[in-house]
Amino acid sequence: MSSRVSVDLEKAEEEEVEEEDEESVNPTEVKMSQIVMPCHSNHRQELSVGQLLKWIDSSACLSAERHAGCPCVTASMDDIHFEHTISVGQVVNIKAKVNRAFNTSMEVGVQVSCEDLFLDRHWRVCHAYATFVTQRTNTGKKVILKPILPHTEKEQVEYSVAAERRRVRMLHDDIIKDLRSHGSVLQGNAVAAEKTKVESVELVLPPHANHQVNTFGGQIMAWMVNVATIAASRLSRAHPTLRTIDMFTFRGPSQVGDRLLLRAIVNNAFKNSMEVGVRAEAYHEEGPNRHINSAFMIFEVLDDHRKLCTLPRIRPEPLVRGRRFQEAIARKKIRLDRKYIISCKQGEVPLSVPWDPRNQVYLSYNNVSALKMLAARNNWRLSSEKDKVRLYTMEQKSTLSFRVESEVDVPAHRAFDLLAELSNRPGWDTHYQKCELIHRVDDDDFLYRVVTPSVSDGGEGHLQDFILLASKRKPCGSGDPYVIALRSVSLPTHPPTEEYNRGEVLCAGFTILKTKNNMSLISYYNQASPEVVPYISTDIAGLSSSFYHNFCSCRQYLTRNRLEATSSPEDQAGQNQASDTDSPTCDVRADNTQL
Repeated sequence: MSSRVSVDLEKAEEEEVEEEDEESVNPTEVKMSQIVMPCHSNHRQELSVGQLLKWIDSSACLSAERHAGCPCVTASMDDIHFEHTISVGQVVNIKAKVNRAFNTSMEVGVQVSCEDLFLDRHWRVCHAYATFVTQRTNTGKKVILKPILPHTEKEQVEYSVAAERRRVRMLHDDIIKDLRSHGSVLQGNAVAAEKTKVESVELVLPPHANHQVNTFGGQIMAWMVNVATIAASRLSRAHPTLRTIDMFTFRGPSQVGDRLLLRAIVNNAFKNSMEVGVRAEAYHEEGPNRHINSAFMIFEVLDDHRKLCTLPRIRPEPLVRGRRFQEAIARKKIRLDRKYIISCKQGEVPLSVPWDPRNQVYLSYNNVSALKMLAARNNWRLSSEKDKVRLYTMEQKSTLSFRVESEVDVPAHRAFDLLAELSNRPGWDTHYQKCELIHRVDDDDFLYRVVTPSVSDGGEGHLQDFILLASKRKPCGSGDPYVIALRSVSLPTHPPTEEYNRGEVLCAGFTILKTKNNMSLISYYNQASPEVVPYISTDIAGLSSSFYHNFCSCRQYLTRNRLEATSSPEDQAGQNQASDTDSPTCDVRADNTQL
């Protein structure tokens, strides 16, 4: 995408910048502004990505060290997508702040925007997440980080979702291995991958070192971008544009005096983009090479009219038997799945997205993150309260969300175990006529088919079904809630049928927070689809109290099973059936709101 930005986009992004400026200042926040000089630019008089990465890494490191109070080093940099280029004479504004501190590591969020001084315009360039770790003390002890206290709604959202991002980082390599296929590799009229190989050696001098006398991480990334650009140029025979970087991973340090051996090769070429793999190794005068960094970079080639050019095909190296070639396909699929899953907004039809084993990690991430982001919003309004059961609502454009919460005399871990077993829900929720487990994906994710009365006809004898992904998470740290997130997915093995109206849920679920005296604050959230809004409005307007009756049934179920079950499954089922007669009757019209 060129640096020419549409007026509507600029206005929207300018408003976003203004909103951010009104927020309170985070003590870990670091701001950097740099004017782009010719020495920072490439042949197109645009800011080179290598230079931008140096500035991003510097800002993130300063923020990390401001929070830690001790030296920190870059552990990784998440995927970065560059939305726009920056021209000579324009100003780069970088803002970095720590989103969350774990034990000895922390996530730093970095926002990069561009400013045109003459036109008084601002627009976003990219958003990055970097992980930093503290260095050990002189005595070899680890530095334990103090927790971050989020103040604003945006900080609370980033704090909450940071734990999910950390989980995905730790699974990233396993995801690629699972996705890697063994399909046929194109031969014929294709460019041999060996022809795109690049090797370059850099001597680490004092100007390349940081304040800890280690090689500056931003400098290593800049060198890696340089060799990757050369490899991409050898395939395209043109000047490529770097669009996306797939996670820099720092595996070890290097020091002044080291030689850095940088290797790059085009792993695969698609119609309009290519992936270049880069590896950095450090060595001294004696001793073996040390693998210190790896990254994968996606390049495009634009013609004189800024249109994407078609690229030649690549023939992989025979020695690696197409491994890099196939892994590049896997990474592209991950990027496409992630874009589709994240870009699916409320109001789009269908709300559900396809599920398969290859995209389940990102569907699970999006499922949990969406619920955490909904819970972190601060504009909830109390609509009604009865016997300490509270109903909150929130309106966002065309979307209505609601939250029902109450404190329950049940330990949080026990409430989590009980509510996470969605198959037990028909025992306390009369609207759940049927709930069957389709597939246990792993210990944290499950696929269910749920049958309820239909809201499309007022529930008069018709039924609807849902295919739900249920993702559960235990707390990542003290003060975190237990999470049970629900969202609709589509399965080819369970298509819609004429017998049932297929319902859809975008975001719903429970959060369970431990409170004093070993009690739990249970909160249920639902981002209602448009077809359900008329039925929810009866509760909001005070014409019905079905939310209260359902929550009472839930509370009775939890307190009845407060202790670990010791009876047989048959006895437990009998207890649940008997208790249904004692539960408050719920308004059947609100069935969809309980999903």
